[in-house]
Amino acid sequence: MVDIHCHILPDIDDGSESWATTTAMCRMAVRDGITHVVATPHCDGHYVYDREHFTDMLATLSEVAEGKLTFSIGCDFHVSPQNVDEAMADPRRFAIGDTQYMLVEFDHHGIPSNADELLMALVSRGMIPIITHPERNAFLMKHPDQVLRFIDAGCLVQVTANAFTGFWGPKSKKTAERLLKQYAIHVVATDAHDLRLRPPVLSEARARIAAMAGSE
Repeated sequence: MVDIHCHILPDIDDGSESWATTTAMCRMAVRDGITHVVATPHCDGHYVYDREHFTDMLATLSEVAEGKLTFSIGCDFHVSPQNVDEAMADPRRFAIGDTQYMLVEFDHHGIPSNADELLMALVSRGMIPIITHPERNAFLMKHPDQVLRFIDAGCLVQVTANAFTGFWGPKSKKTAERLLKQYAIHVVATDAHDLRLRPPVLSEARARIAAMAGSE
């Protein structure tokens, strides 16, 4: 399994707090059957996104994983006018590795009134936005058809693994299951931050999704 959304780099955002935690997260991911992890530090008003430095950290990350995981760099990109302006100037700076895919997140409480415009600006620069955890966004939980409109506009959708196991509550679980039934989920990822509450585990969600939609 591949995890494209994971806050595994230590002491840079609200994810792993130390290399010891990161090492334990790597071991947990390996036990769960994960083979590749995209390290996705936050890029928002609270945390500075230093891609060059974070890319350099992947060497140490590989060492603590003892060669049992491979890694690439990505970004948990917060959709805001300022961030989008920076991405328009250098879109690949925020992408997953050398691809055209980039994770984009909204506030948990809503989406900007010009969200479509901001996302289409990224698409116009050749990027493919991956909308992260819509099942945890208060507005999108009430208006799931907006997720379908994002897909029609060229976006992909990533749902959090433990939404399927109920960690984020019944409303998030119901939204995730509805999106699954509507073929509106392209990727499931951990969005892991730690070892206990938000761990790097995909297998439990995979089992639940297989029960609902089939292993294929």
